[in-house]
Amino acid sequence: MKNIYVVTHPEATHHVDGLVGGWFDSDLTDRGARHARAIADVLEKRLGAAAVEVYASDLRRARRTSDVIVQRLAASLTVDPDLREKSYGEAGGKPQAWLDERFVPPPETGERMRHDEGVEGAETRMDLAVRAYAAMNRVQISAAENQVIVTHGGTATYLLAAWVGMPVDAAGRIHFRFSSGGISLLRKDDRFHSHQIAQLNQTGHLD
Repeated sequence: MKNIYVVTHPEATHHVDGLVGGWFDSDLTDRGARHARAIADVLEKRLGAAAVEVYASDLRRARRTSDVIVQRLAASLTVDPDLREKSYGEAGGKPQAWLDERFVPPPETGERMRHDEGVEGAETRMDLAVRAYAAMNRVQISAAENQVIVTHGGTATYLLAAWVGMPVDAAGRIHFRFSSGGISLLRKDDRFHSHQIAQLNQTGHLD
């Protein structure tokens, strides 16, 4: 049995300041730091003394979350920049209204993954998906039975798509809504080798 807990980092300063996140290196708020400890409480109850690998985005809000988890679980840590949120290019760190005025939504039909959203330097969805698929592949090839991934809401959708084996070119319509500080559980059983999304965006531990 393999269990992968996908954690989306809790509340960060860009959330409360109304700024675009992406690669903007915001920190956790005090509430976010409290929620990081609550996430660690949940994982400790579920995993006990089991050996755990933790993988984390290198952005500060994810790293601070992972540090709390690693310390609580006495886990190993791998920092993986491919687990970053989507880059919004020059919009990163600017007011959300600035991005909203310039953002070009993807078309309903046609090319959605490589669509140009109208912001200089921004990643496409395909750029993000390719990174996330590569990161999930590295997690899956590990023999560890228990793993935690600390990432971002946009990235988490493509991690789950990679987990269920969706071809990256077919991922243009998929979207899972994740809360800041949510926990999802991915599970593979040893008999049928099926990849399950056993729990999605659990938030009962948040105040």
